[in-house]
Amino acid sequence: MELLTRICDLARDVAAREVMPRFLKVAGGRKHDGSTFTEADLASQVALVKGLPEIVNCPVLGEEMTTAEQLELLEENPDGLWIVDPIDGTTNFIHGLPYFAISIALMRQGRSALGVVYLPVLDECYYAAAGQGAWCNGEPLPLIAPDIQTGDGVAIVETKHLTGRLPNRVVTVAPFASLRNFGASTIDWCFLAAGRVDIMLHGSQKLWDYAAGALIAEEAGCQLATLNLDDYWADRVMARSAIAARTAALFGPWRDWVRLNR
Repeated sequence: MELLTRICDLARDVAAREVMPRFLKVAGGRKHDGSTFTEADLASQVALVKGLPEIVNCPVLGEEMTTAEQLELLEENPDGLWIVDPIDGTTNFIHGLPYFAISIALMRQGRSALGVVYLPVLDECYYAAAGQGAWCNGEPLPLIAPDIQTGDGVAIVETKHLTGRLPNRVVTVAPFASLRNFGASTIDWCFLAAGRVDIMLHGSQKLWDYAAGALIAEEAGCQLATLNLDDYWADRVMARSAIAARTAALFGPWRDWVRLNR
C-alpha cells in the first residue's frame, strides 16, 4: 500500500503541474501512426519517467516513445518495467471533453503487479496490487454492485478495431440495454471495476491502455478474456483485444455472444 500511495501521489502531482494547467489551452498534433498528442502528453511523460524509478527502480515505457524504444524496453526488462500513458484520452483532452486519465502500471514477467489510473477532472484515483484488491480514493471496488442480467446491462464498447460482423451486430442486436463509449480505455476499465458499466468490448488496446486498468478491473472481481483466449494475460503484449464483465454471471453469456458473432 505504501508503493501504491506513492504512485497515486505522483499521478496527482503530475496532473496538477503538467496536465490540468494545459487543459483547454493547447493544440494537438499528429504522430507518425496518426494518433494525437499534445505538449501536455510530453510534459506528463517526462515527469513520470523521472519520478517512477524513484519509487521502484525500473525503466519506464511510455506511449510517446518510438515503437523501437518500446520493444527494446520490453525485451530487456522482463523482471520489472513501468508502463505509462501520460494522458489517455488525448482527443478528449484536446476537445475539452473531461474524460482523460494518467495511467501507470508496474509489470513483471508480462503481468501487471501494480496499477494506478488517475482521472484529474473527477479527482478519482483507482489503484490495485495483484492479489491484494482494488480501490478508488480509499474505497474498495466495486463502488456500485447492482444485481442485473446481461440483457439489462450497460455496455462500454469501442468498435474501432472490431472486424467481421461484430461492428454491426454489437450496435443492432447485442444483448444489453444501453451502449457507452467514453473515448479512453483506461477509464473504461475503471468504470467497469467501479460497477458503473456492466460489460466491455474492445477490438484492440495498446499495452499502456490496459496495463493498469485490466489489473484494477480484475482485482475488483471482474472477469477478463480476449477475442482469442480465455487467459487474458496470455495474449500478445503490445496490443490485445478485451472482453470483460464485472461479474462471472455476466461474463460467460457476454463472452460467448461476442465470439459467436465475430
